[in-house]
Amino acid sequence: MGSGLVRLILIRLAQAGPLLVAVSLIVFALIYLAPGDPVRTLLGAKPVTPEAIAVLRERYNLEDPFIVQYLKWLWQMLQGDLGRSISGNRRVINIIAERLSISAFLAAMSAVIVLGAGIGLGAWAALRRGSWIDRLTVTSGVLGISSPPFVTGLFLLYLFGVILGWFPTFGAGANFLDRLWHLTLPAIALAFSVMAIVMKITRAAMIEAMVKDYVTFARARGLSARRVLLQYVLRNALIPVITAAGLVIVSLVAGSIYVEVTFALPGLGTLMVDAVSKRDIPLIQGTTLVFSLFVVVANLLIDILYTFIDPRIRFEGVKS
Repeated sequence: MGSGLVRLILIRLAQAGPLLVAVSLIVFALIYLAPGDPVRTLLGAKPVTPEAIAVLRERYNLEDPFIVQYLKWLWQMLQGDLGRSISGNRRVINIIAERLSISAFLAAMSAVIVLGAGIGLGAWAALRRGSWIDRLTVTSGVLGISSPPFVTGLFLLYLFGVILGWFPTFGAGANFLDRLWHLTLPAIALAFSVMAIVMKITRAAMIEAMVKDYVTFARARGLSARRVLLQYVLRNALIPVITAAGLVIVSLVAGSIYVEVTFALPGLGTLMVDAVSKRDIPLIQGTTLVFSLFVVVANLLIDILYTFIDPRIRFEGVKS
């Protein structure tokens, strides 16, 4: 690994810090600016005494100015303290930890489907341009982009879960293989629309790359068709796919909430929905922050991966 690449990675890491702080500020500000008295939101319909209200205002620093409240909350976050849930009086970080494995498993399965099927089908359609395979792939891509994850999920749930009975209709499974079986339909539902985007981008990029001069020159040198495809065509076609990976990640995160609710999965998506319905402010802040952190970290990893696929970025990034 060259010094230029190391320097670029360090720059990206340095940029991620302020971005995470900005995200945390937005999360806190949205809750702060929500209409209504925060104490009444925390208490719900419970009858309380003025002394109890005073205790709550002191516990959550509600008498302090906004910036002071935020800095105290941020310091707690940095120490790993996300507060306590109102509905169960449990530590938010413990609740999130219990649900995180299911959401992470679902996201990993969906990512494998998106990258494997999306890039594979897009490349296949580009190599068979104008054939029935190409037309079928393009049509499937339009259908996938037009179908929200919860609609796809309901269709898969009814067809393969209720009518055919091939897959379970709810639950996340106990062990690895059981979880893999339980999350197959949710992962497909979550990945379908995003896979369609990757497929269309890959197809267009492959078609554009195959007519480039460097591909023609590689073929003239007598290189094998496999080497030309993998080393020259596909590698350069992956650049726009990686560029759009940020959109893919955001789509997976947003879609996971609907999919988890549709399939009754006890993940972070259903946890956020429950927190909003119960107006559990610490839990809302905690889950929102975790989702935001995932998006920021994933985009950071994509930026680093981009430098390996397109070496020109290493030098351009260092010069700037």
